[in-house]
Amino acid sequence: MYILAIIVGYLLGSIPFGFLIARVKGIDIRKVGSGNIGFTNVLRTCGVVPGVLTCILDVLKGFLPTYIFSHVGASAQLCGILAGASAMLGHIFSAWLKFKGGKGVATGLGVFLALAPQAILIAAASWGIAIAITRIVSVGSITSGVVLPVASFILYGNTPVSYFALFAGLISIFKHKQNIKRLIAGKEPRLGRRK
Repeated sequence: MYILAIIVGYLLGSIPFGFLIARVKGIDIRKVGSGNIGFTNVLRTCGVVPGVLTCILDVLKGFLPTYIFSHVGASAQLCGILAGASAMLGHIFSAWLKFKGGKGVATGLGVFLALAPQAILIAAASWGIAIAITRIVSVGSITSGVVLPVASFILYGNTPVSYFALFAGLISIFKHKQNIKRLIAGKEPRLGRRK
């Protein structure tokens, strides 16, 4: 069951919805804006509807395999974690895009909605507050990457889910390294402005 969870999670996570949705509009999302296939770049370059659709589908591809495998078998929680981790890694290293992809934020949201709903809601609130204050999406994503593991350890204690949240948070922050450089340089785009 563990191997199946990894395979299904990775294959679903690998589906590059942002890339596919942008292609419908005749845009190679990798060559415009930030070059990222995630919903923020799709939102900025393709519009609200494609951006929201990308977000929903990226969340679902994290949620569905995690939820399904976390309710199967004797080691259900571990199966769910493996499926969720694989979905996130599939999004970040998509087999369909030469193992390049997004940053895993929306997919991670779906994963932790299935595994740790209270913690992810706190992290999502911190994401929203940070964006409301700064109008910079990456600041929200980095903030939620810090808040998620902290909330998980407070709510769930020293558990596999909390350690997975720590891993996911660190991966998310690492994937935002270019954003961090732009933030330091004062060049990170704000909402409402095209890059």
